[in-house]
Amino acid sequence: MHSQPSVEPIEFSGGAGARLAGTLYRPSSDTEVVGAALLAHCFTCSKDLFTTTRIAKGLAGGGYQTLAFDLTGLGESGGRLADTTVATNVSDLTQAAVALIRLGVGPCVLVGHSLGGAAAILAASRLHTVTAVVAVASPASATHVEHLFDAESRRRIRERGSGEVVIGSRPVLIGRDFLDDLRRHDVAAAAAGLGRPLLVVQAGADDVVGREQTEALGVAGSATRRTVAGADHLFSDRRHSDELVGVILEWLAEQRTGR
Repeated sequence: MHSQPSVEPIEFSGGAGARLAGTLYRPSSDTEVVGAALLAHCFTCSKDLFTTTRIAKGLAGGGYQTLAFDLTGLGESGGRLADTTVATNVSDLTQAAVALIRLGVGPCVLVGHSLGGAAAILAASRLHTVTAVVAVASPASATHVEHLFDAESRRRIRERGSGEVVIGSRPVLIGRDFLDDLRRHDVAAAAAGLGRPLLVVQAGADDVVGREQTEALGVAGSATRRTVAGADHLFSDRRHSDELVGVILEWLAEQRTGR
């Protein structure tokens, strides 16, 4: 059995200039390094959410030097969430990929969860150092996230410029620019033009991003599609998150060996 990966905190500047906090998971000394990975967490989540850390540790255990980081305005990163959009998320991912290269780590696989998966697909078109993309429980349309806000919340955000909404039982401040920006991004079209291997993983019991969205994303990107049966959107059950990591590592091995 491999030892636990080592963990190294890092900081770098995000797309809007805020200082972003990251954690670099390095494979243990008895694990062969086979590549690098960059993780994009889910909407309003953080690098320290159990979903993200389990994926990061699993990838490091499989030989990938893995960077997980907090997007602008979230977790330990600077900036305000109310000022962020999908476009700023994409810029943050671009800067994170640059940070990896400066650390001497790369090229990398981009792995995104939920809206982070959509951002990963959009960011990959800018990044020649990305060799493959994995979208986990991710929507085919960025506007799908609007279903998290009721009509009154959307009206209030548009009228006042920002507004508080409750996501995952906690209040967060969302800006009008975020809602407006959602319609500027065609995730399905970006997947179709990706030009690199794409894996779409569906959570079988996902009631946040449902089957229709993940299947549409997979079809648009001519992706390899896998399902973790019974998993919720966050892969809360450890058995499901372990299976998710196994699915990702198996697919990445296939890409490396050309099978």
